[in-house]
Amino acid sequence: MLSGVEYPELAARTGRFRFGAPHAVTVGGDGARVAFLRSAGPFDPDPALWVRTVDSGDITRIDPGPVTSFAGSSDLSVLAWTVAGALRSTSDFSASEPVVDPQPSPDGGHIGYVTPAGALRVTGPEGDQLLAGEPGVAWGCADATAAEFGRTRGWWWSPDGSRILAVRSAKTVSLHLLDLYGGWVDVHWDRETYPYLADVRWSSGNPLITVLRRSQQHGLVLSVDTRTGETQVHAELADARWVEPIPGTPLLLPDGRVLVGGELAHDGFDARCLFADGSLLTPPGLYVRRVAGVLGGTQELIVEGTEGEPAEQHIYAIRTSIGGSSAKSRRLTTEPGWHHAIVGGALLMIDNELLPSAPEPFPYAPKPVLERVTDRRLPSAVLYPTGRVGGTRLPVLVELGDGPGRQQVIQDPAAWQERQWWADAGFVVVSVDSRGTPGVAPSFEKVVYRRLADVALTDQIEGLHALTGKHPDLDLDRVAIRGTGLGGWLAALAVQRRPDVFRCGVARDPVLDWADLPPAYAERYLGSRTDNPEIYEHHIAGPTGPALLTVPKSGDLSVEVEFVTRECA
Repeated sequence: MLSGVEYPELAARTGRFRFGAPHAVTVGGDGARVAFLRSAGPFDPDPALWVRTVDSGDITRIDPGPVTSFAGSSDLSVLAWTVAGALRSTSDFSASEPVVDPQPSPDGGHIGYVTPAGALRVTGPEGDQLLAGEPGVAWGCADATAAEFGRTRGWWWSPDGSRILAVRSAKTVSLHLLDLYGGWVDVHWDRETYPYLADVRWSSGNPLITVLRRSQQHGLVLSVDTRTGETQVHAELADARWVEPIPGTPLLLPDGRVLVGGELAHDGFDARCLFADGSLLTPPGLYVRRVAGVLGGTQELIVEGTEGEPAEQHIYAIRTSIGGSSAKSRRLTTEPGWHHAIVGGALLMIDNELLPSAPEPFPYAPKPVLERVTDRRLPSAVLYPTGRVGGTRLPVLVELGDGPGRQQVIQDPAAWQERQWWADAGFVVVSVDSRGTPGVAPSFEKVVYRRLADVALTDQIEGLHALTGKHPDLDLDRVAIRGTGLGGWLAALAVQRRPDVFRCGVARDPVLDWADLPPAYAERYLGSRTDNPEIYEHHIAGPTGPALLTVPKSGDLSVEVEFVTRECA
């Protein structure tokens, strides 16, 4: 750590140790180039745009920045980005309007973009032309519910660059195929029954879309006929609680089958798996988190997943060929950790291994003790002060992070830096991944439906008490709880409903009433507010209390430490 600089200041100055590290990494479809953003060093917040040529190893700075995002043609020979709303690219094309979300066509022959007013335009050799635009209607923009399903885009190029599939957002959301030269085809599905457009993918063949009912308990994976706009059902998604599509799916495989994510919940199995036209591709013991892509040459599917230990994420290769023995996986990473993969052509890059990185070194080397507790085998972790010698009981800080749905117990040093700072302030920091958290099994994740508050709070308390058997220095008469967002909601709820367990709490930027959340998110966990008003009422946390400190997300950590130390004295 820099001399004279405390952890909170160092974390702020280094972007939580992300400045100087590559991000937004994209591998070209032929595997020949890698484009990425990276600032000059650990204290520089402004990322530049870079390209690495894989064969030669040459790295070229394309724009000194700041560049916040970019997109490229299939082989990354053409890149596009914005600076202060103006189009920048490695082509000669120019834009006549302010630019949002520029995207080169796969062949690099055109660049499409959205204007701040919600019009969709295309620039290329023929000049800049309006493709779609209406007053009061947004074209090509991610609609209001898109973010709740992880969708950040509102339009997509066809593989040959001759068409665009675009979202039209008015009172309802619809999809349309737009020809660069004036043709227009509406995409048809039962939008009244399936109002949520959860995902759109168009990497080859026909576009694949995922649509969900308002309840999110049933969905369809549809293939779109680009001539007529009619759709064909490739797969149905159903769950009595909610459907959870796997990121990276649906995906058209090289052999023409459609890859979808689903859950295996029979014959003793409880797994999150991948299927291709109904055939199981992944072994039931592998919890699939994300599909990175298909590796050229071997045609293996590359996925990020967990096998047995939810605190770790590894990279797996899955055979996609038809026939042969039962579903198998081949693990490609060996070291415990939280690994990520990016695929392009025959290139597989794990943990950005080919790219230069110069972030500020972590100030701490945390050594959390990870274990599974209670008969539910809740993932948990205990973190002691640096150099701690046992024998004296210490106050406990239960760290919830961002709350239900977000794992806290993971093998990633970055996740433990702030918690180690809290521990060194005189606390034993405890984290318990209660039911409702991904990574264990679908039933573990979805048992919280319509009763999240009770289940999550029960698991935190039972997990905390179960840890005292191996960790007798936990002083359960002095327990604080802390969280951000929905973690702040649970921290407030804990202090207000179980003051016998939690002496005080810190709620950072809390969401206190689930009715304030986007309906697509709230209804996934609690069901319809109209049908279940009492459930929403039961999940309201009070905004204040004598033992509750409510602070903004950017609040001063020293204020929190002072409050918790005083309350736990």
